[in-house]
Amino acid sequence: MKIAIILGTRPEIIKMSPIIRECERRGLDYYILHTGQHYSFEMDRVFFDELNLPSARYNLDVGSGTHGRQTATMLSGIEDILMRDVPDVVLVQGDTNTVLAGTLAASKLHIKVGHVEAGLRSFDRVMPEETNRVIADHISDYLFAPTETSRQYLLEEGIQDERIFVTGNTIVDAVYQNLEIAKAKVDITERPGLVEGEYLLATAHRVENVDDRGRLAGILDGFRCVYEEFGMLIVFPAHPRTVKMISIFGFDVPSGVLMIEPLGYLEFLQIESSARLVLTDSGGLQEEACILGVGCVTLRDNTERPETVKVHANILVGCDSVRIVDGVRKMIKKDGDWENPYGDGKASERIVDTVVNQGQYIP
Repeated sequence: MKIAIILGTRPEIIKMSPIIRECERRGLDYYILHTGQHYSFEMDRVFFDELNLPSARYNLDVGSGTHGRQTATMLSGIEDILMRDVPDVVLVQGDTNTVLAGTLAASKLHIKVGHVEAGLRSFDRVMPEETNRVIADHISDYLFAPTETSRQYLLEEGIQDERIFVTGNTIVDAVYQNLEIAKAKVDITERPGLVEGEYLLATAHRVENVDDRGRLAGILDGFRCVYEEFGMLIVFPAHPRTVKMISIFGFDVPSGVLMIEPLGYLEFLQIESSARLVLTDSGGLQEEACILGVGCVTLRDNTERPETVKVHANILVGCDSVRIVDGVRKMIKKDGDWENPYGDGKASERIVDTVVNQGQYIP
């Protein structure tokens, strides 16, 4: 049994890290293929080192580009590697162009594919991620659904039950494992003004939010109103694209918002775990905040993480400043005692068990 783990973005590295560690722990024959969808492997090397992960065996360094050009470049590169170093199964995670390219390449070479975090749906085809995840689910052999809700979505789309395995989400494994690493390496109290439970953490990076003048204006005005009402510092590690669009639109960063450079993952995880509340348009942060017992206010009109809303760990407010403030009022009262819907932190064990046993899941 040889396993190929294909990834290309930092969120994929985070969510695949427990599976990589599980392969290492069992001494399995596996390798990592890094497409470089967001960054080159050299730029991500520090990320691998920070999480105590082995280096990728193959690096495509495709970089950014249009969806078609980027996916085509990855598809060709992945195909070449899979033909030379043939695995029994390919594992992909999530909804990126890396997932689409990896799934297509493996499927056409008749190599089995396992899709980690299968069955997520926002039901918004404007989002390119929705297209990627739907295609990946329908051509994968093993669909590792994080929740029963995800499993039901897959069944409703006509996918056979025997291909679906409810495993929990590897983000739980990752948060538990990586928070321990973070505590050993990082101390957030070294940053001035950060007192546990006395600040808010904000992120915004989605194209549909930051490239839209009206939506970005609403988010920033929402931050201003939140600070005026609650008087709590809003720590805003700003994505480079967001910084650029704030400048292009001529916006000012409101008083009470501390806009800083993007953080390393471990420092971010510590700051997130100690925040009073998270405001974000990130899907991954909705999950992480839920797992950490930190309330989340999501700056979107829909979510592919409905479980977080169902357990009252998250509220959708879009980009309207009035709704943002109202969402903070509601969520700041929560004490974080909701039930974690994403599992017990053993998803990676279940996924590797299923792959090793060739689709025969042994609970």
